[in-house]
Amino acid sequence: MGREMPRRRVTARMRELRFDAGALSLNLVATVGRRPDTPIERLGDVERLHAWCRGVGTVLDDSEDPAEVLALLHELRDAAYEIAAAAVCGRRPQLEAVELLNRAALVEPPAPQLRLTATGVEATEAGRQLSGPGLRSLIARDLITIMSDEGLRGHLRACDSDNCRMIYLDSAHGKPRKWCSMQRCGNSAKAAQHRLRVADSGR
Repeated sequence: MGREMPRRRVTARMRELRFDAGALSLNLVATVGRRPDTPIERLGDVERLHAWCRGVGTVLDDSEDPAEVLALLHELRDAAYEIAAAAVCGRRPQLEAVELLNRAALVEPPAPQLRLTATGVEATEAGRQLSGPGLRSLIARDLITIMSDEGLRGHLRACDSDNCRMIYLDSAHGKPRKWCSMQRCGNSAKAAQHRLRVADSGR
């Protein structure tokens, strides 16, 4: 029998919500870490749902059942991941994922609203409050915008770290980024490479 691979430790940091994927829809996709091999759920309960909404600058309407919204977002997240991952890998996404995304986008989200303040303007609470279908539509339309734009679609990347693999929109000019974040995965990868070099030189 072959030797079993050691299990990777799941740390609190790995369970943190991520808001640095470069787009609303990709921030939703990033609520599962370490896809596809050892998925880590980061959006597993209603408390996390509200935290995620705050992180992306939205608020659920008080009349919504957050548990129901959470279930619907999980469904949309799987479809969004399938479509984004297919683009990264250069393959055709599954029809069911595309159809689900298109259905979600049919709902008209509320128009954003501004109000004057003493120092300028800010978004009104009414403009940020969303129904469950409205939130799903906003997310679906965001991914459709990315997939419809050849330039944006061509900047979709998967983090080079096996401990991450987060799909992100690379906004860097010039050489493509290898990692979702230099501070997180980039530094960890460089440190691991350094340790390996040191170990090899000591043999």
